[in-house]
Amino acid sequence: MKKLNVLGVMSGSSMDGVDLALCQINEENGNFGFEVLKTATYEYDEKWRLRLSKLRTQNALTYVKTDIFYGHYLADLINDFIGTNNLKVDLIASHGHTIFHNPEVKTTAQIGDGATLSAKTKLPVITDFRRADVALNGEGAPLVAIGDKLLFGEFDFCLNLGGFANISSNGIGENTAFDICACNILTNRLARDIEQPYDNNGEIAEQGKIDYDMLNDLNQLDFYQQEGPKSLNRDWISDELWPIVKNYRDLTLEDRMKTIVDHIAFQIGKAIEKLSNGNSDGKKLYVTGGGAFNKTLIDHIKSHTEAEIIIPENDMINYKEALIFALLGFLRVQNKVNTIATATGASDDVIGGAMSGNFSQCI
Repeated sequence: MKKLNVLGVMSGSSMDGVDLALCQINEENGNFGFEVLKTATYEYDEKWRLRLSKLRTQNALTYVKTDIFYGHYLADLINDFIGTNNLKVDLIASHGHTIFHNPEVKTTAQIGDGATLSAKTKLPVITDFRRADVALNGEGAPLVAIGDKLLFGEFDFCLNLGGFANISSNGIGENTAFDICACNILTNRLARDIEQPYDNNGEIAEQGKIDYDMLNDLNQLDFYQQEGPKSLNRDWISDELWPIVKNYRDLTLEDRMKTIVDHIAFQIGKAIEKLSNGNSDGKKLYVTGGGAFNKTLIDHIKSHTEAEIIIPENDMINYKEALIFALLGFLRVQNKVNTIATATGASDDVIGGAMSGNFSQCI
């Protein structure tokens, strides 16, 4: 049996903070198992949140400096996490923070310099998981499909309600995955209008009512007519989705929030029905990500699908993506496929990830 303690490091598009999950990953005869040993979330202060949100509009020198400074920042968080909890770590698998993602022009970039991270933590580090897939005409996202297949194969679908909502299909046709729509990145943005970081338990949305003109406009966006694999980025929100929301600024915040929640739920339900060939009854949907805590959103999803919704314990809700990046790192050091072409649309499966440091103890 091969067994490693891998630290998964995740920063999502909602920019609420950095998730760390130390996971023991094991493999025996092609069967994979895991145990989540220790977790923590380090929230971004306002300085970092603004720095990350504006970086895509800055010059090249600022980008390079931030890539390195963010590597130092992550290393400091990791060293504190390891030292405070007296942890044994064999390997770091870091998603970094996505600044650019435009697969149509073969571009994707996640900051958090791996060489800096390895030098400061004195541990082997894997970063840059998406670029090889994009080079082979893949979307470079979602990357969780292989983790959903190997670790959560008992569920028909795995839905992550993060900054974007994405879904993986297990055992129904080809193993596939794609981004569905914007999720927390949009509801959080609205909540900040009243100086709230997010819509706690969906309480803002619960007070509103659906505006069907706005809902129809949102549901007509071109992205929803495209076949998967497909992925989303922040530019799509700014250029195509947010202008629709702004057109309805005369609505109350509660009504806009309620409408957006139903829009998200409708698109999720539509995706599940398509993947189920029109029959989601009896299918099991495993839901994680911060949106799983949004009671109003979950209630609306239930109204748009017959699938059984399964929400795990809080640790798995919060840290499943970090766990899967730990698995991607484990697969990378074994020189095994960690990105599935049927999920991303690439011309071939990929062994993705750039390696920094000494890996002699991992292989």
